[in-house]
Amino acid sequence: MSLKSEIAELLGTYSDFLEFTGDNPFKIKAFRNASEIIYSLKNELEEYIASGEIKNIKGIGKGILAIIDEYSKTGKVIEYEQIKSKYPASIWELFSIKGLGAKKIKFLYEQINIASVDDLSRACRENKIAGLKGFGVKTQEKILKEIQRLNEAKKYLLLNLAIRNAEELLKQISETKGVIKCEVTGELRRIQEIISSIEIIVLVKDLLSFKNLFGKKYKLTEAEDHNNLTLTFLLNETVPCILYVVENQRQYTKLLFETTGSKEFLQKLNYQSQVSEAASETEIFQKLQHPFVIPEMREEIYFDFPAKLQTASNLTLKKFKGFLHFHTNYSDGLNALEEMKEECTNLGFEYAAVCDHSKSAFYANGMNEKKVLEQKTLIKELNKKNGLHIFHGVECDILSDGKLDFSNEVLKSFDFVVVSVHSVFGLSEEEMTKRIIKAVESEYSDLLGHPSGRLLLTREPYKVNMKKIIEACSANNVAIEINANPQRLDLDWRWIYFAREKGCQFSINPDAHSVNTIHEINYGIMIARKGGIQTNEVINCYSINDFKKFLNRKVNRKF
Repeated sequence: MSLKSEIAELLGTYSDFLEFTGDNPFKIKAFRNASEIIYSLKNELEEYIASGEIKNIKGIGKGILAIIDEYSKTGKVIEYEQIKSKYPASIWELFSIKGLGAKKIKFLYEQINIASVDDLSRACRENKIAGLKGFGVKTQEKILKEIQRLNEAKKYLLLNLAIRNAEELLKQISETKGVIKCEVTGELRRIQEIISSIEIIVLVKDLLSFKNLFGKKYKLTEAEDHNNLTLTFLLNETVPCILYVVENQRQYTKLLFETTGSKEFLQKLNYQSQVSEAASETEIFQKLQHPFVIPEMREEIYFDFPAKLQTASNLTLKKFKGFLHFHTNYSDGLNALEEMKEECTNLGFEYAAVCDHSKSAFYANGMNEKKVLEQKTLIKELNKKNGLHIFHGVECDILSDGKLDFSNEVLKSFDFVVVSVHSVFGLSEEEMTKRIIKAVESEYSDLLGHPSGRLLLTREPYKVNMKKIIEACSANNVAIEINANPQRLDLDWRWIYFAREKGCQFSINPDAHSVNTIHEINYGIMIARKGGIQTNEVINCYSINDFKKFLNRKVNRKF
């Protein structure tokens, strides 16, 4: 983890601790704001420290500077450690439980000595929480459900975290004497959105030598495998890792194919380990008399759709011309539009569509009509300059009755309208489906944002008939978002084939709220490739003139 990430995380946690101990609310807010500011910095924190520019960053006061200085020099902050030491270490686990918050955690600790997640779980099962002031039966049930979710979530890693861990592990393996090459396999090679284990295949000169050398870094367990050396261990004490180690290149290829899976894909392919060795995976597919399938697409669902949808995805970031659906400090983004524009330009985009939140998104500092006009004026000024062209968009809330958050009079002033659900998730499947379809049917709707509302390992999708939603998007010529935020990756890849079959267009966006998160677009591309998406199915890949034609397909917009 970089110093920037470490400091941002430290300040975020620090603010929770301060709230728990009842510190000054202004100090708590300052720490939280500083955490976000540091995370959003374009360059590494060391650069700002070395140049002295850190002192000029708005929101980084003397107190925060002292913490940064102390941590960067010593790797810890004494005051922070002193606060932690006054309480059981396990109490800080409670902050990960959604819906509790520092004040309730403190109340539980002081009233009934709840000092860990296990304590809280036991108290809920014994019905000790429901009778407490400010809680109740429903809250107790929600807490218990959240604890169960957390315990389940511990078994998995989000895709971005799995990739980060795997890259570090690959580096360590490749630097081990006698290693010829190594690469990921299994779920991570297939780009699953959550990963239960990191699997790596390793080609070495000598099996025993590698086992002895790598065993100095990790506590290895040798799994029962008569054909290969299979080693298992925990990375960072939590992440299960499996190493498949071989000495023969052709055996390496065969094992890479088999461990990539999925099991269901191999069964549908009628693969019975009948290939003893192979020079390449292409050779294996040839022996099986089947066209080559890229690793991402090797899932059972691949066989459920026509051959025209089975073509390997040709999607790459280089083919993207437009960066769509991002936020600025006009709503809940961390950076100014000028900063977002600069980073998009640096990455080679030709145009972008800013889509700050609409007025009902009060939790996200949504724009009212006055701010909309202010932002429009800013965009006009920025577009007078050469370079990347900015389209004025909005992420418009779909209200509980399916109406959009702005009137048609306001909506027609935007170039690009993303419609999304951000509240009232508890509707029945029928109600939620009708709600979203009504919004999709608006003549001003261009894109349905994060269609299921899921937050991976955190929040389940709302109940909705996704088949009907996709059909409505197709019928109304509304594109479907593949939200590239690693916590979303929504549309779920399992629906991509069906949406493609219905002729839907897609937009792949990280829903960026800072300069740093612009780069998360790559995770969306990975997921899109998993569903076989082609360049001509992605509106971000349109030329600026073709994108304008798309925007004018239903209403006449003047640019």
